[in-house]
Formats: sequence, C-alpha cells, structure tokens
Amino acid sequence: IMVDHMRKMKNNAIVCNIGHFDNEIDMLGLENYPGVKRITIKPQTDRWVFPDTNSGIIVLAEGRLMNLGCATGHPSFVMSCSFTNQVIAQLELWKERTTGKYEKKVYVLPKHLDEKVAALHLGKLGARLTKLSKDQADYISVPVEGPYKPAHY
Repeated sequence: IMVDHMRKMKNNAIVCNIGHFDNEIDMLGLENYPGVKRITIKPQTDRWVFPDTNSGIIVLAEGRLMNLGCATGHPSFVMSCSFTNQVIAQLELWKERTTGKYEKKVYVLPKHLDEKVAALHLGKLGARLTKLSKDQADYISVPVEGPYKPAHY
C-alpha cells in the first residue's frame, strides 16, 4: 500500500498488515510525506493526518505484522500452540518417512495430532481433560480415545 493509496482512503480507515513481510505498507513514504502529522492513540496504534485533506488513517503496529505487534493476552501461548503444531507435524512426517503415507504436498494436520497439541496445553490453561465413557463416546459418535472433532471441522 503506497502513500497515494492511503491518501485516498476514507477518514480514519484502519490500515494493518497481516501478510508475510514488513514492507507491504509504505511506512517510509508515509513518514516522509510533506506535512503529515502522526498522533499516537495508544501503543501500536497511530493516526496519520494528511495536511492537504485534514483527514487521516489509523495504522496498526507501525505497518509491521499486526498479529505480532498488536497481540494482547497471551501471544506466547498462541505461539507455543503454533510451534507445537509444527513440531508434531514434523515428527509425524519423520515417523512415516519410509511408508509412503505422505506425498510431497500440503496436508491438514490430522485431527488426532491437533487434539494432542491441545491436550499438551491444557495444564497452562488450568484445565484437565477427562476420559469419555463408552456411553458418552457412543452418544456423540466418536471413539473413546478420539479424535473428537467432526469430519467437517
């Protein structure tokens, strides 16, 4: 997004980057735009006002990846879940490397592994998982040992 694009946006449009790189929003061009005024609303949230229109845009995380820059709550917990997913997936690929189970393509993490990642993090949330009885499992049509998510999940 270039400065000319930002100048044409509606007043107080929110601009943020959820892409892959920090260069997807022309922050240097915005910072160097003649007469532009930066007003910090709160950390990681700035309003940039253009002098010729007196309207502005709101930029999150200084144009960097907002899911990291604006994260609140427990971003390290979210990262732990994400990285654990990756490690569990790598372990699965390594374990099955000679079986031909996985071709060289993109796969959705199998439900039983996704649920393993969730189970590994329950303690940090102060939760514990109990085991389903056979009657409970039959009632919701899942195996006692899981996975517990429906096929469309």
